[in-house]
Formats: sequence, C-alpha cells, structure tokens
Amino acid sequence: MLLKPCFLALALTLAAPAFAQPGPSAPRALPAPSLQGEDCKAQEALLERDMDLARSRGQMLRRRELADALGTLQAQCKLPAVAQGREARIERLEQDIRMLRSELEQAEAQLRTLRAEPR
Repeated sequence: MLLKPCFLALALTLAAPAFAQPGPSAPRALPAPSLQGEDCKAQEALLERDMDLARSRGQMLRRRELADALGTLQAQCKLPAVAQGREARIERLEQDIRMLRSELEQAEAQLRTLRAEPR
C-alpha cells in the first residue's frame, strides 16, 4: 500500500510542469525584410479575419493582441514602400544631374568653338 501513494506523488510531481504550459499566443508579424507587397496584404487579411473571429467569440484580449500585431505589420509594410520611394527619388535626381551635366558640357563646347572662331 505504501508504494501506491509514493508512486502517485512521483507521478504528480513529474506531470505538474506539463499542466503549467502556456496556451497559444497571438501570431506575430514577420520581420519587414521578408514582407513584400502581396505578402503584407495577405498577412493583413489573415490578422483582420482572426480579429473578426475573436470579436465574434468575445475574446477581447486576443482581439487587442491581434490589433497590435496588425499595427506593427502595417508599420513594417510601409517602411519598404517609403524606402523604395526615397530610392526612386534619388535615382531620378541623379539622372537629372547627369542630363544637366551633359547639357553643360555641350554648352561649354559651343562656347569654346565660338571663342575660337575669328572675328
């Protein structure tokens, strides 16, 4: 009889940590470099669907966590678009500078030929 209570105590001691495992948490947004246009839209749609589902089930804490994840995702998705816009502006300005320099060289060449002509 003494063996059963000891065995039961040992089994409960070993099994207790298994019961204390945390439940599933809210999905987290992926890092910005791996997200591109359509990936962002798909992730946003997934989070919005999960938010609606959580709202319909009355899971307000989960809905709030999903809303925070959605906000983070939207901020990360906007950063590459801003960076691309900035890179495009830089490229456009560099192209304008190259064009203006070539026009300046042509104008200087014309000026040299005019100065070199006899009067």
